[in-house]
Amino acid sequence: MRLFLILLLVLPLAAADVTKLQIQVTNQDGKPVGQASVIVKFVQGRSKIKFTKIRKAWELKTTQEGTARIPAIPQGKILIQVIARNYQTFGQTFDVDEEEQTIEVKLKPPQPQYTAHE
Repeated sequence: MRLFLILLLVLPLAAADVTKLQIQVTNQDGKPVGQASVIVKFVQGRSKIKFTKIRKAWELKTTQEGTARIPAIPQGKILIQVIARNYQTFGQTFDVDEEEQTIEVKLKPPQPQYTAHE
């Protein structure tokens, strides 16, 4: 009975400390980028509860609409990296603190290559 009461108190706290995350990947014209590789890593949390059983890293592809969905990630700092053909690689740390959050990523075209040799 005690275990049941403890679980009733702890589970709502744990549920409140995760975020359902959606990442929307577009180009500079606002068009979706499909089949982009999206890597999300949990960096640092804000909860005192230890996230031992919750997944902390994902590797997935965007849909044709440029969307990648992650079901539940601990709230706190996360690193998002996006790699897509014909675009610069994107990488940035974000702070997630809501139950559901959408992060928009705009990819840039590749930069011209420079050489010191003539």
